[in-house]
Amino acid sequence: MTILAACAPVPSTLNSAHLPDLATDSQGLHWRGVLAAVDLGSNSFRLELAQIREGRYQRIAYLKEMVRLGGGLDARGRLTPLATQRGLACLARFRQRLGGLPAMQLRAVATQTLREAGNRDEFLARAAEALGYPIEVISGREEARLIYAGVSRIEPAAHPRLVIDIGGRSTEIILGRNLKPQLAESFQIGSVSLSERYFADGRCTEHRFRQAQINAEAVLEESVQAFRQERWDEALGSSGTASAVSQILLQSGRGDGAITQDGLRWLRKQCVAADALQSLELPGLLAERRAVLPGGLAILGAVMNEFGIDEIRPTRAALRQGVIFDLHQRIQVRREKDGHSWQDETVGDLQRRFQCDRAHASRVQQLAQHLFGQIAPDASAVLQQELVWAARLHEIGMSISHHDHHRHSAYLLAHIDAPGFSQSQQRRLADLVLGQRGGLRKVEAVLGDAGRDAQILALRLAVLFCHARNELGAFRPGLVCQQDTVVLRLDRAWAAEYPRSMHLLREEVANWSRASHLTLELQER
Repeated sequence: MTILAACAPVPSTLNSAHLPDLATDSQGLHWRGVLAAVDLGSNSFRLELAQIREGRYQRIAYLKEMVRLGGGLDARGRLTPLATQRGLACLARFRQRLGGLPAMQLRAVATQTLREAGNRDEFLARAAEALGYPIEVISGREEARLIYAGVSRIEPAAHPRLVIDIGGRSTEIILGRNLKPQLAESFQIGSVSLSERYFADGRCTEHRFRQAQINAEAVLEESVQAFRQERWDEALGSSGTASAVSQILLQSGRGDGAITQDGLRWLRKQCVAADALQSLELPGLLAERRAVLPGGLAILGAVMNEFGIDEIRPTRAALRQGVIFDLHQRIQVRREKDGHSWQDETVGDLQRRFQCDRAHASRVQQLAQHLFGQIAPDASAVLQQELVWAARLHEIGMSISHHDHHRHSAYLLAHIDAPGFSQSQQRRLADLVLGQRGGLRKVEAVLGDAGRDAQILALRLAVLFCHARNELGAFRPGLVCQQDTVVLRLDRAWAAEYPRSMHLLREEVANWSRASHLTLELQER
């Protein structure tokens, strides 16, 4: 099913500047100021187009298709060909709506199903081609942060709130106040996965509901204290399950749309009374929601029991709005010389957490930027920023062990919860940090791309020149690029004064000669 709606403005009191005009080419003028979010959820794929002007969020268009990607995992945890085809066909239709939108004005994110699918990389490559834009897999906590970003800006409030988002294969719960999330968690349980496990034949019984709810409560139990009732004043339900249950209760005359324990009990009785889910008829219940409704009800019941919730009020904000607000902030930061993004804050937090030598990291960063600018003067802002982050974090593994610290650094960057970063971004940073020293075979899978080669070479040389951990002063080596060869020009006097550095440089030349993607040469003058 596809929904396309040109909607009225969604009010927000976000205090932000007018979004700069972004598209300047003749083919993209009609996209000026427009931002887009694509949400590849486990149950539905969604596309939202919006603008943020003078602190107000204005939806331009909204498309939704029930793809059921989460229901398309086989016994090995791999996406089936049929589920893959449904997803690709949907993204191709989204692409038709996005023709000409500049890439910097869109962010596409994938959630739990693609976090766990064994063949996700294969799917993502085909999906990016179908959509025409890159797709990022985000962690559960990053998903939770973005959900709260949408809710807190679309429906701002000063009091502490609990936000619950029950998706197809995961449930995100966030405790926050004003615009700041204080605690965000993601649980690997959702309406699709629970419905498949306990209601696969389309029949509901009280026993099955009890078993499904016990399952959900067991998953949530470890966080009962963290989200205990005295820490928040209001509970909000975001996205599919909460919205669907709210609409059914409202249109059935069971209150004002708030989700209560009485409302859940009534709705479960309706499911049990039906011969099969496919025959269940209720006001406000969409046909494609029937199969996953019981799993969602079980999770709602578990959440309300475990966290002492009397009432959950639906919110119209969801992940896609959070993605757009976050994208808006990123664009503003790019255009403000001294701006700071969520990623910058996260990098600073990680440096403090792992007790990095920040002065040394700054030296490496500055030299790496200088070298990268000579190797790849036309590189994108994304590649430049990745190199900065990698240089600042290249030694976080020192907190584990000095020996092979680059491997520990890479592991941490690939697996740690890093607000603002997608999983794919973290993997790129991890690969870059892994390649900072030693042989190149361990990163040969990412070599061969000119931008990645330039990043790795710049970071390796910066680490090498800074290996003594001394101030470099005005020293800035010169590089000249000649097709696939990079020539490093050094003053003979400097070479004579630093024999250890020259020894390391000759080893570096040998490393690149074995890599075969790029050649490094030394030239003394």
